[in-house]
Amino acid sequence: MSSDRRRMTGVIVSNKMQKTVVVRTTRRYRHRMYKKVIDRHNKVMAHDELGCEMGDEVRIVESRPISKRKRWVVEEILSRNIAGGKG
Repeated sequence: MSSDRRRMTGVIVSNKMQKTVVVRTTRRYRHRMYKKVIDRHNKVMAHDELGCEMGDEVRIVESRPISKRKRWVVEEILSRNIAGGKG
């Protein structure tokens, strides 16, 4: 495992493409002024050789550009089908 590559965890929201999944990542932080906890979501496309299903929680790792929008690869499946994957 190379430690200089970024890693994120997220949930699969789409697996309709061949060997490509859409992963929704969530970043939670507290607002500086209002102190309210805010969730920010981001969707990225990732290369999938593991056969992920909708709703799986996965770890993705940064990689070389694979296509126009794919710069991540699914590294491992952390848990299977969290609440059906609807988000």
